[in-house]
Amino acid sequence: MKRLDASLAQAKADGVFSQARAAIWWKGQPVYEGGSASPDAIFDLASVTKVLCTTALACRLAARGELDVNAPLSTVLPGASVAATIADLAVHRSGLPAFLPFFADVARDQPELFASPPAALREQVRKTVVDRVLRVKAERPVAAEAVYSDLGFILLGEALSAVARRPLDALFADELARPLGLSAGFRRLSLLPSPDRVVDTGGTRPREPAPGQETMWRCPTWPSLVGQVDDDNAWVMDGVAGHAGLFATANDVARFGQAVLDGWVTSPVGWKPDVGTPGSTRTFGFDTPSTVGASCGPRFGRGGPHGAIGHLGFTGTSLWIDFDRQLVVALLTNRVVFGRSNVLIRAFRPAFHDSVLDVFRS
Repeated sequence: MKRLDASLAQAKADGVFSQARAAIWWKGQPVYEGGSASPDAIFDLASVTKVLCTTALACRLAARGELDVNAPLSTVLPGASVAATIADLAVHRSGLPAFLPFFADVARDQPELFASPPAALREQVRKTVVDRVLRVKAERPVAAEAVYSDLGFILLGEALSAVARRPLDALFADELARPLGLSAGFRRLSLLPSPDRVVDTGGTRPREPAPGQETMWRCPTWPSLVGQVDDDNAWVMDGVAGHAGLFATANDVARFGQAVLDGWVTSPVGWKPDVGTPGSTRTFGFDTPSTVGASCGPRFGRGGPHGAIGHLGFTGTSLWIDFDRQLVVALLTNRVVFGRSNVLIRAFRPAFHDSVLDVFRS
């Protein structure tokens, strides 16, 4: 345990993040929790939302026969331009682009959203953004290539909401948070969420471009409030989106990982990689360890025939689940607080997972 404590403390000293919390479950029991942040610290999960909310909801609705993952998206969202199924979106093979800065147009056209807007304006802008995502056309045929797409999960979240006839945040609370005893949830900006216990991720809105996005948009910036979602597209969607927006503690994330191990969340197509799409390591909603350079390290998921699944979040969060070792590792950090170009976590994360395997040998 001291080795993991020391690893997290050294990473903080090295500027990998300013706050972190890790929670580990092994063989069905919590066995470790540590880090500079308090146990009740709330982290912006960023794209871990894709698995803890959107993927899990799709799995649960499919298991009850309420969602056909092989149905075209257009049967649920008639305005969708992309000719893909629900499963295509979940496995990132829909042909949609990876990312588009919808928030930049909002910043230019409706700057009042970045001041103190009424809730009605936030809802209006959210509908406008969703409509724009629906109209985006595919860049390639379905299953021609695996392209990790925020747009696909925005649409998937809207599809789930349409099927269940409830907003995505309410659906998450009813179907996942309450049954699993999670404190996790979305933080609607229109409800003026308090920043209590929320770990800071940045000071401007929109955030500065990530590496590789420097030329994608140019617009004014405003001060950013602690407690609001880091992702700018999720921010203009009132903090509730299928690709980002969920906030949680480390133990929330680990407890959800255990629910996957227990089979409470089960993929409608299994957890094996999508071999039908060239070069894909993706499975239903989750990723699997890459052959080279896996974010969970070279050993995680290599202990038996069932492998591992996991997901990363841009803010510096991750969840990895090793089926054979019955091991769940939730690592939550705020690495973006030092700027989006701070990528020191890329080396720290696999090293930390290697240390976990050294400490908890199965």
